[in-house]
Amino acid sequence: MKRTERRHLKENELAHTIASAREYIETRTRQLTGIAIAVVLIVVAVGAFAVLRQRSQAQGQALLAEAMVALNARVVPPTAQAAPGEIPAAAEIGATGAFATEDAKLTAALPKLKAAADAYPNSEAGVTARYHLAGALAALGKHEEALQAFDEVTRRAGSDSLYGRMALLGKADTEMRAGQLDQAIATWKGLAAQSSGELPVDAILMELARAYVAKGNKEEARKTFAQIVDQHPNSPYTAEARAELETLKGA
Repeated sequence: MKRTERRHLKENELAHTIASAREYIETRTRQLTGIAIAVVLIVVAVGAFAVLRQRSQAQGQALLAEAMVALNARVVPPTAQAAPGEIPAAAEIGATGAFATEDAKLTAALPKLKAAADAYPNSEAGVTARYHLAGALAALGKHEEALQAFDEVTRRAGSDSLYGRMALLGKADTEMRAGQLDQAIATWKGLAAQSSGELPVDAILMELARAYVAKGNKEEARKTFAQIVDQHPNSPYTAEARAELETLKGA
């Protein structure tokens, strides 16, 4: 094939390719335009979601901060007196933010904690607020409400998260206070069985043993105290566990 013929052939192929591409674009202009618009809308939606999320987090943190101010307020009995030469006690000068009793403080904090928890329930601020709400309810003796709140924290935060584990600890303690010994034992046993290494197993075993004692199950209490002594010899609970074992021997 001559050079001229080969050149014409290549030029024809190029022209054919260009024509085919033009025809493809012209026949699919609407489709390509739709795809481009869809991509733009997705980008806009992602950006808007990020902005809304940041705004929600900021608002959630603001609500949590307001609630924590009430929760951390000072408790000063009405009869509190300052020692000679000291600054007058808050009760003497009517300082704002001071409460006469712990119950009064917690009662005032409850609605703020609930508002922060319900406003953005799945955010970090919302989970934190609900955890403190559960603790306040437990301290006020509202055990059933506290247990529900602790369960909600675990559900939203996840049982493997920090607040999830803390909520389980709070739940077990609340069950003990409420006299729900079987439930408390089950919760403590579940916590003791976790192998994450982030929980104070010796402290959990101590609470489990105490629950067995309260239940009247001396055999399981003896086994649990012995487990503390054998597996956690350097624990601050070991001395108490040994003393409890001696007491159980004579029982």
